[in-house]
Amino acid sequence: MTTPQSPTTVARLAVLGAALLFSTGGAAIKATTLSSMQVASFRSGVAALAILLLLPAARRGWTRRSVLVGIAYAGTMIQFVAATKLTTAANTIFLQSTAPLYVLLLSPYLLGERARRSDLVYMALMSVGLAAFFVGERAPDALAPNPVLGNVIALGSGVTWALTVLGLRWLAQPDSRGRTPSNLTGVLAGNVIAFAVCLPAALPISAVAADFAVIAYLGVFQIGLAYLLLSRGLRGLPALEGSLLLLVEPVLNPVWALWLHGELPGPWAGVGGLIILAATFARTAWAQARPPSR
Repeated sequence: MTTPQSPTTVARLAVLGAALLFSTGGAAIKATTLSSMQVASFRSGVAALAILLLLPAARRGWTRRSVLVGIAYAGTMIQFVAATKLTTAANTIFLQSTAPLYVLLLSPYLLGERARRSDLVYMALMSVGLAAFFVGERAPDALAPNPVLGNVIALGSGVTWALTVLGLRWLAQPDSRGRTPSNLTGVLAGNVIAFAVCLPAALPISAVAADFAVIAYLGVFQIGLAYLLLSRGLRGLPALEGSLLLLVEPVLNPVWALWLHGELPGPWAGVGGLIILAATFARTAWAQARPPSR
């Protein structure tokens, strides 16, 4: 006789499942022969359809805010694919994971939230971790043909992901008419925009069956199903636990790339990634432990 799992356990498993699916993006993108614009367009097009079917909340309550947040999210999606095609999967995900640094820098101007003195330590650590990616140069190879340019694009994806995170929080606030659209409207808008923006550069198509299978996986599972699990899991967990569980994504992303493609990041990139993950973990735990500001 099986013992029913508690709602909290189910929520944890859902968030972990989402993080696991998110983490496969880098390795899957590298498995295609398609160009970055083709992957970005078709992946988001399939994802938009999956989100429409799997997440009814994404279809309701659209406002101008949804589109604005969608623009930032589309920028993240496109740059993530482009960076992954040019540099290592590890560099891409670690540099995108510097987004909290930009959130701290932008919050005072966009949300009126001031950074605390303790945040300066975190910002300094993140800066050190970020700088490590640009110490020395990784030799280009078939999997990472232009690491320097890929790193720069990955940095850009960190900025747009920070704007997306701030935008999703903005969506959670009632607008002037008292409307509060679902955060998922921004996610859906972002995928639609990414699909449309990249489509002209994605045509004509020259692909093999395996490419279509990878695109289907990326759109349906790595994005669509992942957001379904994430939206359900986060409802039953404290914000701290949900944030920490999602750190599984940047940890596992390079593991998939190593296992499936034999791709290893450079030594300095590994050091920088560890600093970024450790700083993010420590700040997340510290933010929950410290008393609220008055």
